[in-house]
Amino acid sequence: MIRLVLIGKVVTEMTYHMEIPKDKTIDSSLALLMEGYRFIPNRRRKFQSDIFEINLMAQKVVCISGPEAASVFYDERNFKRQGAAPKRIQKSIFGQKGVQTLDDEAHIQRKSLFMSLFTEARLEELKTITEQEWHKIVNKWVSMEEVNLFAETKKIMCKIACNWAAVPLQEKEVAQRANDLWALIDAFGAVGPRHWQGRMARKRCDTWTGNLVNDVRSGKLHVKKETPLYEIAWHRDTNGELLDQKIAAVEVINIIRPIVAISLYVLFGAVTLYTHPQERDKIINGGKEYMRMFTEEIRRYYPFTPFLGARVRREFEWNGYPFKQNKLVLLDVYGMNHDYRIWERPSEFDPERFKDKQLTKYNFIPQGGGEFIDNHRCAGELVTIAVMDKSFEFLTKKISYHVPKQDLLVRVTRMPPMIQSGFLMKSVKERV
Repeated sequence: MIRLVLIGKVVTEMTYHMEIPKDKTIDSSLALLMEGYRFIPNRRRKFQSDIFEINLMAQKVVCISGPEAASVFYDERNFKRQGAAPKRIQKSIFGQKGVQTLDDEAHIQRKSLFMSLFTEARLEELKTITEQEWHKIVNKWVSMEEVNLFAETKKIMCKIACNWAAVPLQEKEVAQRANDLWALIDAFGAVGPRHWQGRMARKRCDTWTGNLVNDVRSGKLHVKKETPLYEIAWHRDTNGELLDQKIAAVEVINIIRPIVAISLYVLFGAVTLYTHPQERDKIINGGKEYMRMFTEEIRRYYPFTPFLGARVRREFEWNGYPFKQNKLVLLDVYGMNHDYRIWERPSEFDPERFKDKQLTKYNFIPQGGGEFIDNHRCAGELVTIAVMDKSFEFLTKKISYHVPKQDLLVRVTRMPPMIQSGFLMKSVKERV
């Protein structure tokens, strides 16, 4: 609303809506697949605006960027998650009717379940399990002529996740489970074979964890209280009913899948230690403080989540633009992690930027923003950081290795990104 005032008297009054930039492309779905993580940042620079409209998947979509946009996005009065994730995403990475798709009381209650699993004691147990699993692998790697770090890390992360979650896992099934869990992640930005592999993996994973939930409830499988599998199996919804078996199965996967996803961060860490060899000494000499800064910079610098989506809950106006009910809105995550207005020299890898950086709930959101319980900030962020710290400690302090010539380019046009070689290592030795 604009009011024109003359000598203290309102002489006219009118409603004004800003005309935001609009991409006139009929549909940008192909451009999104081709540009990947740079899709929103490219248009933000083109339009010189933190808010613009595009046509995507046969609907008009608003893209927003920046800390102020994030604070609006995470205002639960403005946005809802129901109906935001496309079915193709729910049928691969998220699963159907999982915590990511809930709102209001149902979301808070389900999210509280997840947060109850991430106590300080449980996180310390996770760190111990992570350290043990990495230690077990040393003798195997020492005897191998060549190690594919990504292929190996997927299996290690699967073991860590299942051990911590009290999910039974036999050695003979580790590779299949690890590959299936990764396929869920690998499908989110894909079409064609990768997407359908993720869909088939989702069915196998849902069957696997659904059977485990049934076994716990029937008494066939005994697991400790306060472990993820136990707590999810016996969790009751807002109506006091046990979760439907299929929904419980999805939530078990929502515990173990994100830990397997950390494989990608470990891969990025290894590449960084090779391309920035000075970081190894800084980690060794800098203690926990520098390790945490290194981990945070990996999460900022490298692409993982391109954007987050939500639908407008009620009509409201921001920056002169009217947000209509049920409109799909995408919050730019990758672009914010590389925005020069938020980060000095954002294209450079520099962990020490976090030494004095004032982080808020809205200026650093690699896994979502806002509050853990009230908003849709990823509950697994604490788990991610804990496992990354211990993994980088292993790579820097516990082993030495030679990196042969290979293509280490991180392709941001692929979602999720991947290093073609998987990061090959030779002559692995245990540090004494």
